[in-house]
Amino acid sequence: MMATCPLCASAETAFYHRDERRDYRHCRRCDLVFVPPAFRLSPAEERAVYDQHENSPDDLGYRRFLGRLFEPLRARLAPGARGLDFGAGPGPTLSVMFEEAGHPMAIYDPFYAPDAGVLEEEYDFITATEVAEHLFAPGEVLTRLAGRLRPGGWLGLMTKRTTTREAFARWHYILDPTHVGFFSEASFQWLAESLGMSVAFPAADVVLLQKPGEVEQR
Repeated sequence: MMATCPLCASAETAFYHRDERRDYRHCRRCDLVFVPPAFRLSPAEERAVYDQHENSPDDLGYRRFLGRLFEPLRARLAPGARGLDFGAGPGPTLSVMFEEAGHPMAIYDPFYAPDAGVLEEEYDFITATEVAEHLFAPGEVLTRLAGRLRPGGWLGLMTKRTTTREAFARWHYILDPTHVGFFSEASFQWLAESLGMSVAFPAADVVLLQKPGEVEQR
């Protein structure tokens, strides 16, 4: 089965792994490992999985988990910087954390907050925590998000990264049927280069990409 890479659109992909439910392919150009379209869930099946999530701003453990992205990103933001939490899920929490820190936030989620109008606005920073691995078209989506950043803006992502083929085969992360794209550090370096952004890895599973340009003071 041939499949084009959903991150960089390369046709240079090869078989990587197979388990009881689906196949996984590897892109030689950008190092993404992905699930071919034939193995994806339907929107209704996806929604049924997400409806089981019970994340909440009242969950201190969940706040600590999100803190791995929140803390290094907040430290880089100007006072009052405005953000968007993309893929906020059924219990938006990261947006609450940033608002508590003085940063106005918009939220978007295709199932739970589907107002696409917020995707037409510009932001000082955009976050997507535990989202990248769910995207059917990560190249298209992440490019669009980067395009909504003001000069000097930040795109903060949180997703577990691949390491070796042997580790992938026994990785719990691939057991979630809604996880269809698996990035390595090299994948994010490829993405940063393609978008003309700088990239940093300040904490486990965290990626910060910055758009060039001077941050406007408001």
